[in-house]
Amino acid sequence: MTAGDWPSGTMRALPLDGPGHVIRTRLPIPDHEPGTVLVRPAYVGLCGTDLELFHGTAAYLNDGRTAYPHVFGHEWWGEVVAGDGGFTPGDAVVGHTMIPCGRCPDCQRGRRSVCRNLVETGLYGQQGAAADFIRLPAHALTRLPEGTEAPWAVLVEPAVTVVESLERTGCGPFDRVAVLGTGSIGLLTVQLARHYGAEVEAIGVDPAGLELATHFGATAAYRPEDAPGRAYSLVVEASGASSAFRRSLDLVEPGGRIAVVGVATDPLDGLVPGRFVLSGFDVYGIRHGLDHYGRTVELFATGVLDGAALVAAVVPAADVEQAFKLLECGRTGRPKVILEMGG
Repeated sequence: MTAGDWPSGTMRALPLDGPGHVIRTRLPIPDHEPGTVLVRPAYVGLCGTDLELFHGTAAYLNDGRTAYPHVFGHEWWGEVVAGDGGFTPGDAVVGHTMIPCGRCPDCQRGRRSVCRNLVETGLYGQQGAAADFIRLPAHALTRLPEGTEAPWAVLVEPAVTVVESLERTGCGPFDRVAVLGTGSIGLLTVQLARHYGAEVEAIGVDPAGLELATHFGATAAYRPEDAPGRAYSLVVEASGASSAFRRSLDLVEPGGRIAVVGVATDPLDGLVPGRFVLSGFDVYGIRHGLDHYGRTVELFATGVLDGAALVAAVVPAADVEQAFKLLECGRTGRPKVILEMGG
């Protein structure tokens, strides 16, 4: 494959043009640059961050890292069209969200997820996948198994964060784990923690989501007010609610660990720093799982993680507004809404 295979002209795209407004337009196909690959997205997953971009409330908009019009899409997979890096046209690949520079002091120390020049696909600094084509550095792509067709392969992206959270906290057979939240991250966490041999209990507000958590191996499922306090050696906060972070402090046993995966933005009053000291627990902020894409693909390929059971709907890209409506208010239980880009 060579840069000469790279198409030119314009492509269809679905940028957000303002709060609550998606437009259908044509944009230039990104030009070839050395070391890059052009991919045709097949499916794009939508999550809470995309909904915040749709509503105009995302931190990326508020702090000026991105602006409308904005091509979203950070959970996705597609097929290679052209470029560098040893890929072959037709290869199925999943795109990485975080793209570090590889040169700054943090990258050189192996801290790529806090790269000082970081850009994030579909969030800021890098066009998202809600378009006919997306150009990425070759190092920001991971091959999927040959013959991949499943829409749920978009779940590799959120799942890498789950892998990071359980690896950093050392989840294992002697743990009793509480997972707060039954969205994609929460339900993937239930599955993987069970695979690691831990006893897992789910805590959430959606009865159908709690039922799905028990399907994945949770031994109990609670409403937040019913969960036992100080009962867990590891708490994974996956809901993104500030109140859930406060609840995690009441759930973790002395000397335990808390992995904060959900991104809560509301401030919390009344937190007492001494609780962290006297209870002796550790709190881990889990930003992403940039180093786990290959391993996560294998977890899905071998059936450790079940992606198909998390899909609520696959919506043609032509009906993108309906997809956002489902994301906003039309789901219970299965959390993932996916755009089919060929539709």
